[in-house]
Amino acid sequence: MRVGLIRVLTTSDRRLLHAHGKLLQDTFGFTVTSRCIPDQPSGVYDDASLAAAGPKVVELARDMAGEFDALIISCASEPGLAETRALVGIPVIGAGSAAAAAALTFGGKVGVLGLKHQVPGPISEHLGDRMVLIDGPESVEKPEAFLMPTGIFDALTSAHMLVDAGADVIVQASTGLSSIGMAEVLRRNLGVPVIDAVTAAGSMLVSAVAAPEPQEI
Repeated sequence: MRVGLIRVLTTSDRRLLHAHGKLLQDTFGFTVTSRCIPDQPSGVYDDASLAAAGPKVVELARDMAGEFDALIISCASEPGLAETRALVGIPVIGAGSAAAAAALTFGGKVGVLGLKHQVPGPISEHLGDRMVLIDGPESVEKPEAFLMPTGIFDALTSAHMLVDAGADVIVQASTGLSSIGMAEVLRRNLGVPVIDAVTAAGSMLVSAVAAPEPQEI
């Protein structure tokens, strides 16, 4: 399956740009092309950055749609998702709602780990009253902070606090955590299911979208 991945974090760092695509390729075998929207070096982290990102995502999706079997908006806040779905004729998956849907399959209390004092709208809307525990590292106000040693350490500490408070499953509410492969670290350390938003989006494509028929040569 050819998947177009839209990053809402503007970067010229190729390793960072392709981190989510590599995760999807390694996990599901997709052929992934990653592109980022312009002029948002800190990604989406508040209402203003979310509003700014929406039209940029829609414009990029319009340019990409003809090349791929599906698109993924690799952001838990899913800027421009509804508008993109109305515009293009292929499946479009948002990472936030996919992560929330995956978390709901496990039952019990859902702990939300993301940016400081923030829960993306798609996650809170889908989890509803199942979203009983919320914690975000004090040092992480923007996704880029997860790339720093302090952000990584504080994310692990916050996750431990969620489990200690009774979380039965943890959903990563920032794809910045996907960039550093945090889900596997948490699973090894905590012993509870941990939902990575990027791989959750990929799993939705696997379960719901038929792969294209191979062409005869």
